Amino acid sequence: MEYFDVFYQPGENPVFCYRSGLTVYEEQLLNGALVSGGWNTAGYPLNVLSNCPSRVDPKDFAEPFAFNLEVNGQCVAYDLNFIDFSVEKSAKNLHAVLILESNLLPLRMKVHTLLDGTAMFTRWLEVENLSEQPLNISRMVLLGGGLESRSESSYSIGYFERDEWGKEGQFTWKPLQPDLTVIDRAFYRQRYRHPLIFLRNEQTGTLWFAQIGWSGGCRFALDYHQVRDCRKGAKDLLSFSAELNGYAPLLVLRPGECFALPEVHMGAVQGDLDLAVHEMHHHIRRSVLSLPADCLVGAGMGAEHDMSVETSKAFIDQFAAMGAEVFIIDAGWECPPGKEMQWGPYNGRNVPDSERYPNGLGELSDYCHQKGLKFGLWVEMERLGKEAPAWREHPEWRSRNVLGEQDAGYLDLAIPEAAAWAEEELARIIAAYQLDLLRVDYNCGSSSYFAMEDTGAGVRECISVRQFNAVYNLYRNLKKRFPHVIFENCAGGGGRTDLGMMKHFDHTWVSDWQKMPRSVSITNGMTMALPPERVDRLFAGMGCHEAGRLDAHLRNTMLGHVSLNVIAPAAAEPNPVQMAFIQHSVQVYKDFIRPILPGCNIYHHTPEVTDTAVLEIEKEGKGALTAFALAGQQTLTVRCRGMIPGKKYRVTLDNTGASFAVDGGESLTLSLPASMTSELVLYSQSVDT
Repeated sequence: MEYFDVFYQPGENPVFCYRSGLTVYEEQLLNGALVSGGWNTAGYPLNVLSNCPSRVDPKDFAEPFAFNLEVNGQCVAYDLNFIDFSVEKSAKNLHAVLILESNLLPLRMKVHTLLDGTAMFTRWLEVENLSEQPLNISRMVLLGGGLESRSESSYSIGYFERDEWGKEGQFTWKPLQPDLTVIDRAFYRQRYRHPLIFLRNEQTGTLWFAQIGWSGGCRFALDYHQVRDCRKGAKDLLSFSAELNGYAPLLVLRPGECFALPEVHMGAVQGDLDLAVHEMHHHIRRSVLSLPADCLVGAGMGAEHDMSVETSKAFIDQFAAMGAEVFIIDAGWECPPGKEMQWGPYNGRNVPDSERYPNGLGELSDYCHQKGLKFGLWVEMERLGKEAPAWREHPEWRSRNVLGEQDAGYLDLAIPEAAAWAEEELARIIAAYQLDLLRVDYNCGSSSYFAMEDTGAGVRECISVRQFNAVYNLYRNLKKRFPHVIFENCAGGGGRTDLGMMKHFDHTWVSDWQKMPRSVSITNGMTMALPPERVDRLFAGMGCHEAGRLDAHLRNTMLGHVSLNVIAPAAAEPNPVQMAFIQHSVQVYKDFIRPILPGCNIYHHTPEVTDTAVLEIEKEGKGALTAFALAGQQTLTVRCRGMIPGKKYRVTLDNTGASFAVDGGESLTLSLPASMTSELVLYSQSVDT
């Protein structure tokens, strides 16, 4: 049974109690300030005892505000007028809108809240300039305020501790220290950290989780304040903020302009990490990634090879034999022969090199379709190389950083003409080359995000907010124009996997790092952030083959979106033993795993990957588990968490083919003989139970 509702309590200081499932979050417009009232994870409104409400006291917190904007140097989180509160409810969700106006500046704010029956909700703000002068917004706290106040507590924070390329998704739990803790993405740190946190009260078991749906600079700030007063006793205060960052002003709001700020997704449960991830994934599937998951087995080739027509056809044959369903030409197709690895300067030409493809790309597209494969193409539209006509014709489209240097190729899509050109170029490419799949890449360093541009109103603004808003509009428009084309996201690996970007994509590359053992840690972490069917993992390419056993390479992809690479040079005969195992595994994926991926629950048995890693998916009595030894021989005792004690299951161990019946409460013993070896466990509930 699903439940979502707003318990609205009007009055001098109105209260807005948002209820979704058993999760409750309250806000109060208290003397003109919208403040957080706190959370409950058992379904109770915070004033269930009407004369003794259990809300947090806003006076305990330096910033109790549910949002906070700094406009023209002025905090506008207080002295607000209530204008209206409305609720639109459907069978799928509830959309509440609170309208406030500032007494300090001519500014209207709409506070949007979306509830969908999961333990997570969506929050975003709209800001409108009511004056005839620009308003400079220098700080944007999208969601914040007090989480809780208790006599004594201790907390742990879970997040991705690395922000560098190739280290995406490395999850860790750490004790939250009594101080201000900041987890930054893209401004003070690099861009390869997915903007996600978990926060756990170790005494009560409450677990909060949040994601910022934003591709630019953003951060979570957590204030854990231990108050020790000899007269009043001990009090532990916990507050947070989810905010954007960059150079000020982040946004110059033009006269009369209304601008929607990025979304924050936040929830809370009483339970473990698995429950939090399940609720988050249900919310993402229902309210963020509305596109159906295709889960087609992809395969591709790029600049690691000569990319000739002959080589491409040989690899298409190889991929078809493996069981691939989509063939993708990666970076290098715009370059002359012999310059495949130098594709950067050719970026933005957007036409196939005539020497490399004398008959155009249609020859390979037709060949794919003859073999039963769909045809896809890599494009990096948001960067220009020096060989691109637009580089020479429109130098004004390339932004300058705060040091006055013009970026090497960053296309400023905040310029309407540049955004229009990019959309029409992509539309032309999709139509002209009859694409079934478009792979979008993005190889910019995050320092490029924060150029300063003149607004024409006598003040400069950081381009980041308008830039990424334009990026989202670009792909939203294209998806509407080409609804049957698969959109695959990539950003130098996993540099742009956030929910803001993912809204208009079918699935995403989460890393360019495929070498074990780190590749397993990446898969483990990124399937927390995103539902597994949206997480692309690659077999055989990008150094995957350099260490580890064949089964471990392939199984690292099998509980997600499988992508294949070549196993033999074009002129060589594939190893038949190797090919037979790949064919078997791909068939297991298609027949057993893929049908349960959309909507499945995923269990992270080893959230912090060390010597071993265990992942499991389950849906409607069927499940699959992958286990990896990453440091020496390992013997693992594992109970499949998707099994129900008292129910009977048929279990198959893929390494030996052994099949046997077990009770759902029994544990399995898995023997992994050496480092970088694996096991795949498949189970189904017996019909007679």
